[in-house]
Order: sequence, then structure tokens, then C-alpha cells
Amino acid sequence: MARFSQRTPYWNLRREMVTKPSLSASLGARLAVPAMSVALVAGLAASWLLAGHLVAGAPPMVVAAGRTVASFVVLTAIALLYPRPRSEIMVAARRGGSVALLGFLSFFAYIGGTMVGTLLIGASRVGLITSLLPSLTFVVGAIVFREPATRRKVLGTALGLLGACGYAVLDTHANELPGMGPTVGALLGGVLLAFGGTLAYAVYGYVYPRRMTGLSSLGALPAISGAGAVMLGLVVIAFVPFAGLSWDKWAGILALGAGLTAPIFLLFHELVLRKGPLFTTALTLAVPFLIRIGEWALGWEDAPKPVVILLLLACVFGVWLTMSGGRPVAGPLVKLRVE
Repeated sequence: MARFSQRTPYWNLRREMVTKPSLSASLGARLAVPAMSVALVAGLAASWLLAGHLVAGAPPMVVAAGRTVASFVVLTAIALLYPRPRSEIMVAARRGGSVALLGFLSFFAYIGGTMVGTLLIGASRVGLITSLLPSLTFVVGAIVFREPATRRKVLGTALGLLGACGYAVLDTHANELPGMGPTVGALLGGVLLAFGGTLAYAVYGYVYPRRMTGLSSLGALPAISGAGAVMLGLVVIAFVPFAGLSWDKWAGILALGAGLTAPIFLLFHELVLRKGPLFTTALTLAVPFLIRIGEWALGWEDAPKPVVILLLLACVFGVWLTMSGGRPVAGPLVKLRVE
């Protein structure tokens, strides 16, 4: 409410009342980031559960390509509804090298790698590896982009990492392949694919705002997802047999892409623009635990042990530390000259 006295000219009072945001508007602005954060984490957990179900009966690269194509269609359709994104689609498409790089990092490497990894080692383990995204983002930012670190972020990332590693050791029975656990070769291959895809996405979090500067997320994502769809589609057509898939698998793939992947990418990019890549990726630390709880709720696994719940709480506390502030340390952790 604007302050009023007999000396306040009417035009100044009116200008102050018009320009100051209302209480409901300011409350909505404060709640926007928490609401988007919750939606992002819930959507990621649901997407991993559905993806784990789909790759059990469909080639993982077909799942990756199908969900990417569906995401491209949905993102493009939404962008065409609004004047600014509609005008930005061609601007983004003309940045061919940047679009190809971002499409490779976010869709081909991340989604393709994690889908194959899910087939080899299961959704719980892949979700665990992708939860290391904040740690990898922190390392990439400190080494390559020379971003300042804070002691609190270092402590939070380390605590979250320890909680995730403890979860892997103490809950290794979760989501095994039918009748047996993965072989050593499958385990190693799945871990490398999931880790490589997660590292690619950590790099993407820093490359995107630099290469797509001046464009809204909704204007840039159709070109990026289109590039990823072309890359994955060419691999599927050349190397992966996909004839004979049942209609329910195709429906699940379309639902995964249109109903989950497209909204997740929009939320991720909006949070990156508002809060930065480290804040956004820190949210993913909670995802593997939600996957584990979801498996239990669906009857796929036994209830998590009490020690797993304690590790969940440790990870949540680590997320809070990573997302909160702190005094910067003296410069980046590691100095690397990038030409």
C-alpha cells in the first residue's frame, strides 16, 4: 500500500500505486520458483519410472527417439501459439552449429545414453547417476567456466554425493533385471553411458544460455529438440529394428515425450534462466529416492530400509545447502585457461 499524506500530490500517489506490485502478484512471484521446482522433480521421477517400464519391452534408442520426436512436436506447437517464440524459431534455427551442439548434448547424448543405460542397469541406478548432475555442474562451472564457488555449495554437493553413493551400496537390490542382476560388463557399460550422458547435460546447462542468448526458451527449444530428433532418428533407422512394437508401447513412448519430457525441458530451462544451472541441477538429487519410493508404491520393489530413508534426508539436506548462499571462496577451485 502506498504511503499517503496531505503533501503527497495526487499524480505521485497514483503513479506509486500503479507501479508497485500487488500483494497477490508478489506472492505469486515468490511461489513461482518453488512450484516449478516441485513440478520438475516430480516430473523427472515419473519419467524415469515410465522409461524403465518402456525399455523392458522396446529398444531403448527407439524410446529415446520417439520421446524426442513427441517433445519436438509439442514444443513447436506451443511456441507457434505465441508471437515472440514464433518469431524466434527461425532465428534459433539459423544458429546451426549451436543448435546441433545443444541437440547433441541434451537429447542425443543425455536421453540416448540414459535410455540405453536404463536397459542395462535399471531406472534406479540411472536415476542415481543422474542425481550427480549438481556435482558435475559444479565441477564443469568451476574448471571450464571459472565460476566462483562457495564453501556451503561444496559441502552440500559433497553431502548429497555421499548420500547418493551410500544409497547405491545399501540398496543395490532395487530394480534388478528379471531373475538376475546385471553382469559386470552390463553394469560397467550402463554406468559409463549414464555418466557420460549426465556429464553432457551438465555442459549443456552452461552452453545453452551462452549460445541462445537473446532468445526465450520456448523459441529456442523447437530447433534444439528437432536437431536431437534428427540425430536419434537417423541412428534408429540405420541400426535399430523397431517394427512390431505393440500399440501400448507406442502410446507410452508418446506419453513420455509429450506429457513429461516436453514440460520437463520447459521447466528446466525456465529455472536455469531464473536461478542458474547449479540451483536447477541440485534439485535432481531427490529424484532417485522418489523413483525408489515410486517402485515401492507400485509394488515393483520392497519398502526402502530405514537407513535408505536416512540417506534420503542427508541428500535433501545437501540439496538445501547447495541451493543456499554462502561466501565465495577465493576464485574458482581449479584455474583452467580456455581459449
